[in-house]
Amino acid sequence: MKILALTSIRSEYDLLSPLFFKLHQDDDINFKLLVGGVHNSPSFGHTCDEIKKDGFDILLEIESLLDSDSPAGRLKSASILLLSAIDIVKSFNPDLLVYAGDREDVMIGALLGGYLSIPTIHFYGGDHAADGHIDNPLRHAVSKLSTCHFVSSTEHKQRLLNLREPRHRIFNIGSVALDKFKSFNPLKEIKAIVAGKTIDKPAAIVIYHPIKEELGDYVSIIESMINALIEQGYHCYLGSPNSDPGNADIRAAIQMAAQKYNDVTLYGNLPRNHFLSLFKTCTIIVGNSSAGILEAASIPVACVNVGARQRGRSCAENVIFVDATPAAIKQGIQQASSTEFNDKLASMVNPYGDGHAAERAYELIKSIDFRSMLEKKEDPLHDE
Repeated sequence: MKILALTSIRSEYDLLSPLFFKLHQDDDINFKLLVGGVHNSPSFGHTCDEIKKDGFDILLEIESLLDSDSPAGRLKSASILLLSAIDIVKSFNPDLLVYAGDREDVMIGALLGGYLSIPTIHFYGGDHAADGHIDNPLRHAVSKLSTCHFVSSTEHKQRLLNLREPRHRIFNIGSVALDKFKSFNPLKEIKAIVAGKTIDKPAAIVIYHPIKEELGDYVSIIESMINALIEQGYHCYLGSPNSDPGNADIRAAIQMAAQKYNDVTLYGNLPRNHFLSLFKTCTIIVGNSSAGILEAASIPVACVNVGARQRGRSCAENVIFVDATPAAIKQGIQQASSTEFNDKLASMVNPYGDGHAAERAYELIKSIDFRSMLEKKEDPLHDE
């Protein structure tokens, strides 16, 4: 069996990497990766190198990301990925295409599968945020183009059913992203390793991604998060934003903050074992990363989600949603730092699964006849 997985950014690669290892280790599966987008950009850490260190076979590396930091550039980058991938994907002729999430590059996977008659699995379909961004309709459009859906929760399954996707195409396996926390033991002294000096304060991870509604306020928002965390006695570890439009301003703001404050470390991108260690060692995650919504509850660790991004997504009790104002950010961090709030996290259940999703996905991939499901003949007017 030949399986090709598409990946274009570190966050989405990490969402599926536990499954990738299982597929790679199966002698009956010829598993390869198509690597494009941010992975091949030096500006974002050239994370393709980390994929190679993981030992995966790469079918093709595509330099598709334009360094334009604009919505038009985002769309043009996706078109480069599609144009560059068509012939080699057609030549490889996989039995299955795998992709995850809601970025524009995922649409490329769905188009390749549909037009080249390759069965596809869309992971993390049926999710939805209330922010009105293109990610939501793009995710749902990809689901309509995909052969099967491996979803993370009952809510996501129901949303796909409401989109009139047939029940027999939807499999609720939980989130594969949680599997890596199940048995991972953090590296000792990880705070000092990342900071390059001894840190005797609790760690706070800060990851803030671009969002159109907050354009122009990035410096103020980042300053507010850092100031509030330092006031509460944290050492802040700043991660790099994704490649969405506006990322250049955020990157400049976090670099400036790292130079300005002694209690701030800019880590940018870390090897997986270092990031997981820091994540499991930290006391709080602040910003608007999906890691606070999906994975933080499995550690468990408090999350303060700042601004409009991620609003409306289901989450556990560890998440506090606040407006992107200095007062709201400060209040949210104070609440998340309280003993009362953290005491309730020990008994918390992550709504996205139990950390065994990769095994479920692997078994389904081995057992399902995807080719028989390729043609989507269902009529939304009549078929349930």
